[in-house]
Amino acid sequence: AQAALVGVAGRVAELTHTGSAMAMPVGRAALRLSRRFGGLSTLSRAAPLAAQVVPLRAFSAAAATKVAKVLEAELAHEEKQYEQAKEIQAFLKGSPWKLAETPGDVNMAIERAVGDKVVRIDFQLTSPFDPDMEAEGGEGQEQSTELSITVEGKDGAGMIFYCSTASGEDHRYVIGNVKAFASKAERESLSSYHGPEFEDLDDKLQEALDEYLAELGLCTEVCDFVDAMATDKEQREYIRWLKNTKAFVE
Repeated sequence: AQAALVGVAGRVAELTHTGSAMAMPVGRAALRLSRRFGGLSTLSRAAPLAAQVVPLRAFSAAAATKVAKVLEAELAHEEKQYEQAKEIQAFLKGSPWKLAETPGDVNMAIERAVGDKVVRIDFQLTSPFDPDMEAEGGEGQEQSTELSITVEGKDGAGMIFYCSTASGEDHRYVIGNVKAFASKAERESLSSYHGPEFEDLDDKLQEALDEYLAELGLCTEVCDFVDAMATDKEQREYIRWLKNTKAFVE
């Protein structure tokens, strides 16, 4: 019996040494890992049935180092390429609108007073790329940014114009809905009525509301600023993301 066991053990060692297809799967997996990760693991011929186990932290450290290096290169590239449009600061310095934004927050707003009312334009960052157009092999469409213009009185009542910027020189925005609210609670309620579709309104009412919105300060210059700021914010947040991710993996 002892001789038989010795013979079996010798046969297994021979098969493993010659690379036979009958070698243990654990040995093959370890060999693949060894070749893929540049010899991080080595097999012991003295113990062919038990491959050495590489500590998980060794793989984790190597992967983290690779990620950090790629992030560092991408960050350097983006910081070199980034330059804020001069029109952004020029608009803020020469207009009554005040910008409100927080690093890490996709939301932004500009605000001003018109008589006894407060007008606030809320919008978000937008990507400068149009994946739908790129997938079709065409050029990207003109940038469009969704925004809401809220005009509110001291008593809490007011209106919200839901719009989006559009290409053009004379009229740079399109109105979707117009909401009216009687209180702050109604304004913030998710289930409150958002008003009818603007294009379904009587033509004279559409014209009157459009003129009222223009008197509140929505104009070509404001739409140009919103589009430029939405793209600029996305770029700055991407750079911030690169920095935070790099700092974490390091």
